[in-house]
Amino acid sequence: MTGRLGKVVSDITITADGYVAGPNQSEARPFGDDGGDGWGDQLHGWMFDNPAEHQAEIDQLGSAGAFIMGRNMFGPVRDEWDRPWNGWWGDNPPFHAPVFVLTHHARNPQPMEGGTTYHFVTDGIESALTQARAAAGDNDVLIQGGAETINQYLTAGLLDELRLHIVPLTLGSGSRLFDGVPPLKLEQVKSRATSSVIHVSYRVLPSS
Repeated sequence: MTGRLGKVVSDITITADGYVAGPNQSEARPFGDDGGDGWGDQLHGWMFDNPAEHQAEIDQLGSAGAFIMGRNMFGPVRDEWDRPWNGWWGDNPPFHAPVFVLTHHARNPQPMEGGTTYHFVTDGIESALTQARAAAGDNDVLIQGGAETINQYLTAGLLDELRLHIVPLTLGSGSRLFDGVPPLKLEQVKSRATSSVIHVSYRVLPSS
């Protein structure tokens, strides 16, 4: 007997003006000019500065049965795609589940320590979601980002839930959530304010 069908969820930190990364992203500064060191300390400090205050939200991040991410979130675009490069996340990535990477460059699956295996999907967001659902079983599929990837899933009407962690910071430019996305109908499921971030969850309602 099978359980419930898992949801398709996006979970991402954004600034008060909607950016998930600043301008001038590079291999040395994956979050661009974010007002900090470029490694997301201004955006994602809430996860590390006082993790006990945000444990429920951190636990949600690790509860998915499979993940989907864009090519840039896996790692920077390199001219020599075939040379060894396992992405930003090190030898033991935090996912511990299958990760489906959207890309235009075919590559064999890359198993990592801790149970993570990267699968490189070249035939679009719907194919990636089909594969991720099969891998996740009854568990949720988490669309990791970045903004362009989440915006594609929102535009296609493929997201069930949107979890935002809103930090008290503005960037003014960079990679922005909702850019190019048609108007959405959202139902607030829950919200919680902490000392450094507001956690908000929305159910994405059908547009018609």
